[in-house]
Amino acid sequence: MAGFLTKMFTWWNGSTIGTDLFTRRFGKKVGEDQFGNIYYEGGVSTYGLPRRWVIYKGYADASSIPPGWHGWMHHRTDTPPPRQAYKAHEWEKPHNPNLTGTALAYRPRGSLAVEGKRNEVTGDYDAWTPGG
Repeated sequence: MAGFLTKMFTWWNGSTIGTDLFTRRFGKKVGEDQFGNIYYEGGVSTYGLPRRWVIYKGYADASSIPPGWHGWMHHRTDTPPPRQAYKAHEWEKPHNPNLTGTALAYRPRGSLAVEGKRNEVTGDYDAWTPGG
């Protein structure tokens, strides 16, 4: 029962029932990436392009799509990475999950989320005061 409710109401964790039904009916599996995300193609979009989508393994994080698959998803290429022996460029970094909203998120010095005292304002800034 819990699995059914998860499929019914949580779009951020895998796929919903509607996505599964659409995928079974119209989708053709194109490939899978190293994270376990599965890519599909089927039908035509309103722009006349093939409709492409991904079913994430686990939490839906768009930043987990590798560069080669990202290009295919956005119609930069018609050939998916497995069929073209895609090799990442040296400047393409490996995936790091989006940590926004977690304890591990980046908090720059001076942020209200960082403990401690903020540095004093230097002379290059004059704070606005009402009526002054």
